[in-house]
Amino acid sequence: MSTLSQHSEGQVLPFRQSLMAVLGMCFVMMMVAIDQTVVGTALPTIVAELRGFDLYAWVATAYLLPSVITVPIFGRLGDYYGRKPFVIAAIFVFTLASVLCGAATSMLWLVVARGLQGIGGGMLVGCAFACIPDLFPEPRVRLRWQIIVSSAFGIANAIGPSLGGVMTEQYGWRSVFYVNLPVGILGILFVARFLPRIRHHTAGKIQLDWPGALLIAVALGCLQMVVELLPKGAGSTTVLLLGAGSLAAFAGLYFWEQRCPQPLLPIDMFRNPALAVLFVLATLVGFIIFALMFYAPLLLQGGFGLSPQEAGLLITPMAACITVGSILNGRIISHIDKPNRMLYAGFSTLALACLGVVTTHHDTPHALFAFYMFLAGIGIGFTMPNLTIFAQHTADRTHLGIATATLQSTRMVGGMLGTAIVGTIVSHSYLWRVTDVLQSENALQWLPQLHNPQVLVDPQAQRTLAEQLAQHGGQATELLEHVREALVSGIHNGQILAVLIALIGLWLVRRVPAIQIVRPERGKQPASGDTP
Repeated sequence: MSTLSQHSEGQVLPFRQSLMAVLGMCFVMMMVAIDQTVVGTALPTIVAELRGFDLYAWVATAYLLPSVITVPIFGRLGDYYGRKPFVIAAIFVFTLASVLCGAATSMLWLVVARGLQGIGGGMLVGCAFACIPDLFPEPRVRLRWQIIVSSAFGIANAIGPSLGGVMTEQYGWRSVFYVNLPVGILGILFVARFLPRIRHHTAGKIQLDWPGALLIAVALGCLQMVVELLPKGAGSTTVLLLGAGSLAAFAGLYFWEQRCPQPLLPIDMFRNPALAVLFVLATLVGFIIFALMFYAPLLLQGGFGLSPQEAGLLITPMAACITVGSILNGRIISHIDKPNRMLYAGFSTLALACLGVVTTHHDTPHALFAFYMFLAGIGIGFTMPNLTIFAQHTADRTHLGIATATLQSTRMVGGMLGTAIVGTIVSHSYLWRVTDVLQSENALQWLPQLHNPQVLVDPQAQRTLAEQLAQHGGQATELLEHVREALVSGIHNGQILAVLIALIGLWLVRRVPAIQIVRPERGKQPASGDTP
C-alpha cells in the first residue's frame, strides 16, 4: 500500500489495527531499550572476562557510531519508500547481531558485533520513531499514543538493569544479548502483520545522498578517534591528521548538502532556530544519559565492590522512572500553557542527579544512590519525549521523518561523545591516581597488574594479586582499597563534566520557541496564530 486515506480524526487506521501496529512499535522500542540497559550493567563483567578494559568505551561507541550514520539514511529512505520494510529488516539485523555479541570470544569480536548491532539500531531509530506521526497526524491524538510507546520503552528500561544483573550473575553475561531474540521475533510478527506501508513521496526520481552519508561517516569516525587518542598522544601526527580529516569532512558535508538536490541532512533544517536548538539539546541529553548508563555500573561494581545483581537493582530506579517521567510529562504537558517548562524541569533534575553521583562514596546509603537514579530517570522522562514532540511539531511535513531521525541521531552523537570523553577522563584519572599511590608506597612493580581497573571486577584476578602480594609481604586489601578509591575519583571527575553539560542544557532551553499543544476549552476557537 503506497498511500492511506485518513480513517478518522487524527489517525489513519481503525482503532484495533492502530493498537496492534503500536504494539509492534512497542516491541521494537523494548528491544532497543533492553539492549542498552542490560549491556551497561553487564559490561564490567564482560570486560573482566574478555580482558579488554582499553575497549570499555568502544562497546558503546561501536554501537553508536554506525547508528548515527544509518539513522538519517533510513529516515530519508523511510520517507520515500515507506518505513515498514526497513523496520522489519532492522529488527532482523539487530537480532542477528545480538546473537553474534553473545557468541563473542574477544573484546574485538564484541566491538565488531556491536557495530553491526548499531546498524540495525540506527535503522530502527530512523524509521520506527517516525511511524507514530505517520499513523497519527494530529498532535493531540499522537501524544496519547506516544505515551504508550514511551511507556513500553520505559518498562523495558525499568527491567533492563535488574535483568542484566540477574542474568549476568546466574546465567553468564552472554545471556543478556540472547534476550533480544524472543523480543525481536515478536516485533517482526506484529510489524509485518499490522503496520501499514505509508509513503509521503510518490512522484519524482529518488536519489539517495551517498556522498553525504560517506562524509558523515568520515567526520564522526575521525572525531571519535581524536577523542580516544588525544590524551594518549596530544599533538601527535596521527591525532592532528584525524582532527584535520574530521574538520574537512564536516566542512565538505556543509557545502555538499547545500548543493545536493536531495540532501541527507537538509541544511535548511539547521537554519531553523527552533529545530537547531532542539538538535543541540538532544546532543546534550545523549551525553548525560550514556555518561550515567555506562559508568554508574562501573562505579558500583568496580568502585564499591557490589555484585552485578546489586548494581542492577540500584540502577533500576533510573530506568524505571523514565516511564514515570514520560507518563507524568504526557499528563502535564497537554494541560499547561507553556510546555517548555517541562524542559527546564528535566535539565534541572538531570543536573541534580549527576551532582548527587559526584558526591557518592563507599559509605553512601544505597537508598540515597537509588534516589539519585530516580532523579535521573525523571529528568530523562521530562526531556526526551518533549524534544521529539517539539521537533515533530516544528518540522515541515516533508521533513518530518528526517527531522525525527536527525533528533535521534544527534542524541546518539551526544552519547558517543559522552561515553568516549567520560571514558577518557575516567581512564586517565584512574591511572594517575594509582601511579601516585604505588609510587608513594614504593610499589610501582605492581602497576602492570593495576594499570586498568578490570581487576576490581574480576574476583579471580584479585585472588591472584593477593597471592603475589603475600609472597612479597604486601597487603592486598589495603592496596585494592586505594585502587578502588582511584576509580571512584576518576568516575566522579567524569560526572562533573556531565553536571556542566546539564547546566548548559538548562541555559539553552530558553532558546526553544514556545509551542502550544493544550486542548482549547470546549466551545472556544483557537486564537489567530495559535498552533492547533
